[in-house]
Amino acid sequence: MPKLSGVNHQRAVNAFKNAGFRIAREGKHITMTNGERIITIPRANPVDAFTMAGIVKDAGLTIEGFKKLL
Repeated sequence: MPKLSGVNHQRAVNAFKNAGFRIAREGKHITMTNGERIITIPRANPVDAFTMAGIVKDAGLTIEGFKKLL
């Protein structure tokens, strides 16, 4: 079980920006990249814990590291 509660998608975008990602594309989802990894964040409020944990893992971050960026 992830140790992460639901997160507002805008807060998640700002946290990933602090981690070195930039917005590559926006639409129904927000696609971000850091040059080697691509992540997709749905525009949902809140993004549920399981989805957010998967996105954090795909970004190469830990849950604890992501929480510090929020």
